[in-house]
Amino acid sequence: MHVVSHKAIRTFCEEHPHAGSAMDHWYRVAKRATWSSFADVRQSFNTADFVAPHVVFDIGGNKYRLIAEMNFTRRVLFIRRIMTHREYVKGAWKS
Repeated sequence: MHVVSHKAIRTFCEEHPHAGSAMDHWYRVAKRATWSSFADVRQSFNTADFVAPHVVFDIGGNKYRLIAEMNFTRRVLFIRRIMTHREYVKGAWKS
């Protein structure tokens, strides 16, 4: 998958240094992936959820959430937002 944009991960990790290794692991798996459906995503990340039209990744053992839109045909993953679990629960990302 082509991940757009890795800069979002770097920025988040600057604000949350403890997230670095978990985010790096997620990025390495995602960029090498050849997902063609959400079911394929679940093979790599069994905690991922589909919250239309987004895929929500649980990263770092329930500490962080990465919200993405995915175009499986073009093999592109757009990072829409990265947040802590606390920020995610508030639900502001849905608006």
